[in-house]
Amino acid sequence: MSSAVSAVSAVKLVRSTRLTSAVDYAYGAVVDAPARSLWLAGACPLDEEGRTVSVGDFEGQAHQVMRNLMTVLEDAGAGLTDIARTTVYVASGDQADLVKVWKVYRAYMGEHDAPSTLLGVSVLGYHDQLVEVEAVAVLP
Repeated sequence: MSSAVSAVSAVKLVRSTRLTSAVDYAYGAVVDAPARSLWLAGACPLDEEGRTVSVGDFEGQAHQVMRNLMTVLEDAGAGLTDIARTTVYVASGDQADLVKVWKVYRAYMGEHDAPSTLLGVSVLGYHDQLVEVEAVAVLP
């Protein structure tokens, strides 16, 4: 899983030594001013025709969501390492489903462990949609 990587990211991740290191994300992100930010709509598991892909498959939808997220970042001249924060939504009350999606998300993010919130929600906007990721990025 690769992404467009900016030469120099304006995002500096904060890892506190006074909080647990048992989490796989940074606790904060500092953006050195001046910087331009990119606020991304929630990336959805839709193909080019607007159809929901991988119906019933949390991991399959997570892959499509991350590919769609990367496309918008690339269109703006950025990559996954320019993300300052994300929210990952999973339409499930089962923590195991959230973990499945989180593993796919983390695989794409690699060592860039931007602050993120993982949420189980009752429903998402598109028919058969199980996963959505929204993000804020800082343009290089």
